[in-house]
Amino acid sequence: MSRHIQITFDAHDPAALSTFWRDALGYVYPGPPGVEVPDGVDPLVVWDQFLARIGVPEQERNSKSAIEDPQGHGPRVFFQRVPEDKVAKNRVHLDVRAAPGLQGEERMAALEAECARLVALGGTRIERFEPEPPMSAGWIVMTDPEGNEFCLD
Repeated sequence: MSRHIQITFDAHDPAALSTFWRDALGYVYPGPPGVEVPDGVDPLVVWDQFLARIGVPEQERNSKSAIEDPQGHGPRVFFQRVPEDKVAKNRVHLDVRAAPGLQGEERMAALEAECARLVALGGTRIERFEPEPPMSAGWIVMTDPEGNEFCLD
């Protein structure tokens, strides 16, 4: 039997990091339990109001955040505040599949376009790896706003 998974990021600012990944992946914020988020209303504002109503101190309201695939296929992504800095290369990283089915220059152009979009959101471009058929189609290494490595694949 397969299992559902959740990917968890340690973060200094869970709300900001979850916003980057929400926009990078096309995910959404789930609403608080039992609360309907009206169209056009920022779910993070609704969460802050919910947490205030149930007595969570203001300094603890950005201790966690989560995003979900709106179609329910991808894993939930959870962000938890931690005090320590990131100190080494990730042992596990995400590959963001930004050019499925594309090859050669068309693929690399699609990866470059996605890289530019993610840089505008706060990501950082690290290195481009050129295609080396038949073993590699090429990719771009990036980091999110808190320095976590990921690849555009």
